[in-house]
Amino acid sequence: MRAVVALFRQIVSVGLYTLNTLFWFLPIVLCGVLKIIPIKPWRKAMSALAKAMASCWVAGNSLNQKLITPYKLKVTGLEQLDKKDWYLLVANHQSWVDILVMQRIFRGRIPFLNFFLKKELLYVPFLGLAWWALDFPFMKRTSKSQLKKNPKLRGKDLETTRKACEKFKEMPVSIVNFVEGTRYTDAKHKRQNSPFNHLLKPKAGGIAFVLQAMGEQISKIVNVTIHYPGGIPTFMDFAGGKVKEVVVHVEVRPLDSQLIGDYSNDNAFRVEFQQHLNALWQEKDSTLKQLTQQKRN
Repeated sequence: MRAVVALFRQIVSVGLYTLNTLFWFLPIVLCGVLKIIPIKPWRKAMSALAKAMASCWVAGNSLNQKLITPYKLKVTGLEQLDKKDWYLLVANHQSWVDILVMQRIFRGRIPFLNFFLKKELLYVPFLGLAWWALDFPFMKRTSKSQLKKNPKLRGKDLETTRKACEKFKEMPVSIVNFVEGTRYTDAKHKRQNSPFNHLLKPKAGGIAFVLQAMGEQISKIVNVTIHYPGGIPTFMDFAGGKVKEVVVHVEVRPLDSQLIGDYSNDNAFRVEFQQHLNALWQEKDSTLKQLTQQKRN
């Protein structure tokens, strides 16, 4: 009987997510197309309208969760947030569900969440165009092997990030960076030989480039730790109502000016930045350990 109920919830929930996405897809993409008109106030207005509609899309998804797949959401640390400020959100990444949970938590509390996406995601049906219209940056990272073959590519990542961030300087924005670069799995954790118990190794380059490009705008870093007491879910687990509880710990930190520097060319700064990020990741790992122990007790 439980399996039947879960299947019914999956069908209804996924159907509602799809309908909600299709409903908002066309007007959001239309705003993106209209931004081609080279008039700065017009472009700014279209960007604001697109994000307002995207916020309505998130509201619809959140209502879907409350009605069809309700779960207990325990969140701490939201008191210091302001939707008129610029933020860099740093979060651990375990599942696609992370994005839905974060959108639900932060909607209306801070500016609309913008994610740095892999360039290949531009071709995802419907969502790729919507992300483009919402000014999500599409990145193509240069690997170490590519740099060895073609040293002229050095600095290309920073230039790409700087161009992407130019769009964020005119109105408040929340930039999300999953520092691990991929979703956590036990296999990846073992393959990396990660020094952390509940996390993969953090990658410093992405947020270092964002801070170098937008340091004068971003005033706070939001450290987000997501924990699933019942185990890391898949999206279909979530859509089937199998997730009963999600715990999110939010910590707002002022941006230290020492974190802004030339990550590509300044070796001393690069080492210092990596040490700072590893220290943050160690704290996050301790938080996840505490949350895991609370569940066991």
